[in-house]
Amino acid sequence: MFLTHLSLADFRSWEFAELTLEPGVTTLTGRNGQGKTNLVEAVEYLATLGSHRVASEAPLIRFGAPRAIVRARVQAGADDPRSLALEVELHAGRPNKASLNRGPLRRVRDILGALRVVLFSPEDLALVKGDPSDRRRFIDDLLTQRWPRLAGVRSDYERVLRQRSMLLKSLSGRRGSASADAAATLEVWDDQLAALGGEIVAARLQTLAEMAPHVAEAYLAIAPSNNDAVVSYRSSSLGLDPAPGGTEEHPILQASPEEIATHLKQRMLERRHEEIARGVTLVGPHRDDLLLSLGQLPAKGYASHGESWSFALSLRLGAYALLRSDGVEPVLILDDVFAELDEIRRERLAERIAGAEQVIITAAVPSDVPASLAGRRWLIDAGTVRLDDDE
Repeated sequence: MFLTHLSLADFRSWEFAELTLEPGVTTLTGRNGQGKTNLVEAVEYLATLGSHRVASEAPLIRFGAPRAIVRARVQAGADDPRSLALEVELHAGRPNKASLNRGPLRRVRDILGALRVVLFSPEDLALVKGDPSDRRRFIDDLLTQRWPRLAGVRSDYERVLRQRSMLLKSLSGRRGSASADAAATLEVWDDQLAALGGEIVAARLQTLAEMAPHVAEAYLAIAPSNNDAVVSYRSSSLGLDPAPGGTEEHPILQASPEEIATHLKQRMLERRHEEIARGVTLVGPHRDDLLLSLGQLPAKGYASHGESWSFALSLRLGAYALLRSDGVEPVLILDDVFAELDEIRRERLAERIAGAEQVIITAAVPSDVPASLAGRRWLIDAGTVRLDDDE
């Protein structure tokens, strides 16, 4: 799939922007602070209903504007002329709206799956050096792109987690055991959290198992070293604590969502007193992490800056390869990436993405982009976007 048209109204710094796109490589160039990243962030939002830069939606609406609108037209493929018109309307302080082919959708998340995007940006260094939450978001966003219905499962899980944690917090200040009513209520939340958590964990494990070979292959292709890049799942709730670089075999890795849910429920019962004492939910996928290893060492704390960049990029390329293996060509976005890479990694990355159906690149100066990725170029300057006459 690829984008043929993008328009914005009151999104980020853009009062209005419109550009046509084609298959192959498109480069957005301009000085920093001109709005290049805002354009690709809008594409990302249409695909994921989220942003790699902010956790909330308020900053996405231009200051002083009551709403922001992002529209795009997506063509199914170079040999498939079918197309979809996507639109999302973001509102400050009230529910957002979405439409598909001008037909309003009952839920905004029903637009998920119409466009698939893999975006790599400087913020992705946090996948290697940052907190577990950064890696959980990476894998969960990938799940939602593969199986859009999991957006609802994730939303329900967060809702149940909040309710259960509120109950635990209220019980933590009481003396003695929980009342019969509180215990019964907690049992209900346990069942729901375990069932939803089992679905999320099973999808994570399946996706990680299918993506890991792609990540290892991408790292070997990009990084000027012979280290193996290994991605493992770490979960105290499931008893998964793999050694760096190891390939742990554990029955839970092949378990069904129902079997994982049963295991999570048992762990909740085992840690019931501890959870009540601390007033927090200690069991579930919200506590899990991805262990990234180079050779026999964890990447976090041991990888050099260049190795960390290569690993982060390999994770995105692994996600891209996995989505392609599902039968859909995602749009690949490289946001100000080449400026962060040395010449060897630039050329190897260019070789790696040469066959992508559509690549959108942002760069401060055209010379940052390898010549092999020459394509259509747009100039971004002072709130305007126009085709480069010198391309």
